[in-house]
Amino acid sequence: MTAPPRYARFERTRLDHQQELVEDYVEEIAQLHRDHGEARASDLAERFGVSAAAVSKVITRLKRDGLAEARPYRGVFLTDQGRDLAAKVEARHQLVLSTLLALGVPADVAEADSEGIEHHCSDATVEAMKRFLETTRS
Repeated sequence: MTAPPRYARFERTRLDHQQELVEDYVEEIAQLHRDHGEARASDLAERFGVSAAAVSKVITRLKRDGLAEARPYRGVFLTDQGRDLAAKVEARHQLVLSTLLALGVPADVAEADSEGIEHHCSDATVEAMKRFLETTRS
């Protein structure tokens, strides 16, 4: 049996990076709706520290991918598919954060680290984290 080419192990990471921005935006849109009842492009630009043009590009992508709807002067709304993705990302974020805290990582560091790690966890890793937390809470 021949080993896969060296670059193959980086393929999943490249794919994760492509999805990371989308996941961050749907998670933040859902949070803005919970906190303020709406998600405006200007709110997203402020939260992410980017320009309105950068937000517009991502919203266009979310619309294209069927994750969001946006109308001028009306804000951004997640579709059912977008809400499902946001819930999945938020749950994964909380699981990663809880795992890091259980490992003794300081809260501020765990929060910052979980923002990146959450996008790169395979389903197998997520399940392992769940099992770990179950055994530490027993």
